[in-house]
Amino acid sequence: MHKTSLRSICLLRLSALGDVTHVLPLLRTLRQAWPEVAVTWVIGKGEQKLLDGLPGVEFLVYDKKSGLAGMRALKRELRGRRFDALLQMQVAARANLLSAFLPATRRIGYDRSRSKDLHGLFINERIPDRPGIHVLDAIGSFCEPLGLRQTDVAWDMPVPDEARAWARAQWPDDGTPTLAISPCSSHVLRNWRSERYAAVAEHARSRGWRVALLGGRSALERETADAILAAMRPSSHADDVLDLVGKDTLKQLPALLERADLLMTPDSGPMHIANAMGTKVLGLHAASNPRRSGPYSDVRFCVDRYDDAARRYCGKPATALKWGTKIEHDGVMDLATVEDGIAAFERFCTWRASAGR
Repeated sequence: MHKTSLRSICLLRLSALGDVTHVLPLLRTLRQAWPEVAVTWVIGKGEQKLLDGLPGVEFLVYDKKSGLAGMRALKRELRGRRFDALLQMQVAARANLLSAFLPATRRIGYDRSRSKDLHGLFINERIPDRPGIHVLDAIGSFCEPLGLRQTDVAWDMPVPDEARAWARAQWPDDGTPTLAISPCSSHVLRNWRSERYAAVAEHARSRGWRVALLGGRSALERETADAILAAMRPSSHADDVLDLVGKDTLKQLPALLERADLLMTPDSGPMHIANAMGTKVLGLHAASNPRRSGPYSDVRFCVDRYDDAARRYCGKPATALKWGTKIEHDGVMDLATVEDGIAAFERFCTWRASAGR
């Protein structure tokens, strides 16, 4: 165990679901090294629901809809307290401003190359600049100015027994492999066409797989799921295609993803939650680089058209772009074809057979 003079640490990462999932290995590193240090996490409302029950951390929820009034309320809540270190892990303008309301002696933020929205004005220390690493590893490096290093990556996401019981009730343990499809990202330009999801789903059904559609309660997610279902052949088996869109909670989602054999999704929160739960991911990438923001543990089953997107929309190969460049243009995801999706699915099937699963 490392010795430290720190008594309290504040983490600031409000959103999104995938990014707060990336913080879990860092939190685990801190708790293992310094179990006696008090850890507070300033987090978004929905993200706190996902991580509710996480041991050894105090959550302070900031609702972005509350604006400046919410920031002042948080400051009043912290009156009389001062953190030894603030890890400012979000560079958006709102998060930067919010950090000014959090009293801390050491204020650790990103290196200059990743700073934006006046981030540098709100911090007094920076993490190392390491281009070419995954977002999770970048977040993990926030412990380095404190004298630690994140060497083991484990998530330990809190999933209640009742959430797992609900997930078990959604389809039987009958030996039929399950392809889960979570078709929507919060960045709509990362989303794939509904008929392409349907084509890969039909291929999976032809190989004896069950298909489960997942998603939240937004109109876009419902419309997308309906379009996928409309493009698929009618099922002769009641549990051959399951429509679970809008039926789970944020606490049930990790349990549901844990039960799937494979998740097909664009760059999204469910991608990273599934990875954290040990489920393989067929990620669909053209707008973003899977080596930076794909499933952390295994990108072998991803569709990667990022370099094609860079050449078409930026006029240069991906290696010539600044690390982290997003290519969110209309039509960029059309570079990922149905054939790409089926080939990725078949790579997974080959791996699964060789692993004896």
